[in-house]
Amino acid sequence: MDKEIQSLVDKGEMLPLMEEFYTIQGEGFYKGTAAYFVRIGGCDVGCHWCDVKESWNANLHPPTKTSQIVENAKKYSDTIVVTGGEPLTWDMTPLTKGLKAEGLQVHIETSGAYKLTGIWDWICLSPKKMKLPTQEVYEKADELKVIVYNKDDFRFAEEQATKVNDNCILYLQPEWSKRDKVVPEIVDYVMANPKWKVSLQTHKYLNIP
Repeated sequence: MDKEIQSLVDKGEMLPLMEEFYTIQGEGFYKGTAAYFVRIGGCDVGCHWCDVKESWNANLHPPTKTSQIVENAKKYSDTIVVTGGEPLTWDMTPLTKGLKAEGLQVHIETSGAYKLTGIWDWICLSPKKMKLPTQEVYEKADELKVIVYNKDDFRFAEEQATKVNDNCILYLQPEWSKRDKVVPEIVDYVMANPKWKVSLQTHKYLNIP
């Protein structure tokens, strides 16, 4: 990558774009809502069960002008979901300013491991044990989504729930490959601890992206 492009990436004026697509939000509070997804490459959090490991290496995804991402997004939906990878690896300020200037609702799905940049209408925080979120994102998160892979994740979920704000909605979501085992455990847990809700990857059941 030449120095000029690297400088634009460092400023968030270009971003390593992995993919962008119009679909139905499958998870969390906005499940069932039509949304345009912008998947940004680059992540070093390293979840072993990640279902988009191809997003990890930012160098595999072409630096794309933020203005072009905005132009593409506004054609499809009023709701834009920025995901990754880990989008907060990069400065999200130019992208979100551009999207907000078009009157769009802008959501992020993040581990919260890096500085919170950008202007967000909805923050879905999905914390990971390997790199915990920053204090700021705990305070601003609209929903907390903890992925349940094994029983220790219930302990981790409760620990994380003590750190978010009082209005944050709490979700437990089965890791897809373990769903047959952990869904019954999550159901029992939520019934015993009703401050939590169940989140499912409904887009996978619908067989859509």
